[in-house]
Amino acid sequence: MEHGTILGRVFLTISTTGTPERPATDLGFLLHKHPEKAQTFSTAHGTAHVFYPEASADRCTAALLLEVDPVALVRRGKGKGRGGAPDAALAQYVNDRPYAASSLLSVAMTTVFKSALNGVCRAMPERAQEPLPLRIEVPVLPARGGAELVRKLFGPLGWTRVDAVAVPLDEQFPEWGDSRYVRLVLEGELRLADALRQMYVLLPVLDDAKHYWVAPDEVDKLLRAGEGWLADHPEQRLITSRYLSRRWGLTRLAMERLELVRLAESDDLEVESVDNAVDETTDTEEKPVPLAEQRRAAILEALRAAGASRVLDLGCGQGQLVQALLKDVRFTEIVGVDVSMRALTLASRRLKLDRMGERQAGRVTLRQGALTYTDKKLKGYDAAVLSEVIEHLDLPRLPALEYAVFGSARPQTVLVTTPNVEYNVRWETLPAGHVRHGDHRFEWTRAEFGDWAEQVAGRHGYTVTFVPVGPDDPEVGPPTQMAVFTMTTADTHPGRAGDTTKETKTA
Repeated sequence: MEHGTILGRVFLTISTTGTPERPATDLGFLLHKHPEKAQTFSTAHGTAHVFYPEASADRCTAALLLEVDPVALVRRGKGKGRGGAPDAALAQYVNDRPYAASSLLSVAMTTVFKSALNGVCRAMPERAQEPLPLRIEVPVLPARGGAELVRKLFGPLGWTRVDAVAVPLDEQFPEWGDSRYVRLVLEGELRLADALRQMYVLLPVLDDAKHYWVAPDEVDKLLRAGEGWLADHPEQRLITSRYLSRRWGLTRLAMERLELVRLAESDDLEVESVDNAVDETTDTEEKPVPLAEQRRAAILEALRAAGASRVLDLGCGQGQLVQALLKDVRFTEIVGVDVSMRALTLASRRLKLDRMGERQAGRVTLRQGALTYTDKKLKGYDAAVLSEVIEHLDLPRLPALEYAVFGSARPQTVLVTTPNVEYNVRWETLPAGHVRHGDHRFEWTRAEFGDWAEQVAGRHGYTVTFVPVGPDDPEVGPPTQMAVFTMTTADTHPGRAGDTTKETKTA
């Protein structure tokens, strides 16, 4: 199987090491494939096999072998070439697709390792979120751009070793030079899901071709697989363009959405932060407190007034509020939840979790999770905070978030802050009719926010009061509006899933 040149077969291996306490065979749980079984899966262009050449507590290797049916490949892709362009007649039958890693292998990975790509492992959910010592090998990988491009693409992604060795055209005739193929070896400590997503995107990027027509939904696929690494990748433009087969309209759309992701994950994402940073005060004048700080101060004051000690920060981002909560010893347990692994990584760095004392570290937990899905682990807390979160959701998804927080988790107190759109006219740097951030799906007036909050409170057994955050303008109100929900029917409301005592023990 040297250089993966078995006719019609594409090969990839994933290896990890372990200890008796954390055996390497956990890889089987994470991939949802038992190490003692060889499994076969049908794909659109052939058959995929998963088997384990080695499986022990010390070392475990999973192999993905894709047997490509060249006839099916021609029939399904007839008349389609790069991005759907017509192929030369001969090229349909004489090509490298049955022999080298490409989009065929990427598509097979989504069939065979779907749960692992999504970072889902019910048997070992915590393990799925942890970095593993990984080694990935691809014997034959087409690389338009050579070994140097391979290193540019994988180098910034956390791998400690990126080996791309050119495959010679013919080993018996070295004077013929190298082919456009490389043998790839990657080593490093990464989450398995992150490693698989990188491979899913970058295999067809290096090949610079796809075996299927690139439709608009490929933008969504790219952004999902690129979450946490593509927005800041130095070769973002090349990756995006090649992945989308150089379809400029789709590439531009993807780049715009990636820019929104990058801005949303930066510290200075809101217009008010910029406006505060560029003020006209002199050195002798007192500079205004940034609105973000005023917002955190208002949240802390409301939590103290509610007597909360166990707090959820839902949509915690890079951990600014979590950091502020940790400074007050009355908050004994703080859980930050965010859908973005990159944001959680940055939050961990901000909090210096790896250097934090044992007692302090025991007070804080960072977890990945989507706020539109119920999670029994979020039940039983004193308070939950949704700070500048709801405006980032499409309106049709708000009921799902509402039920997950107020109907399922049901903390005693819920704090929700959101921009007051009426105040936008006071921002000189904000063009008329624009929202404060490109990712905001809506911004509400005080009346609109009030109506929504009153309805939510009524449906789930809460009362609600409203608190202005920032300067309360007599004409347009404050820049931020905060709703404070307080549970009134903790044990008897029909939306309650079980009693408070039971949920607290379960959480």
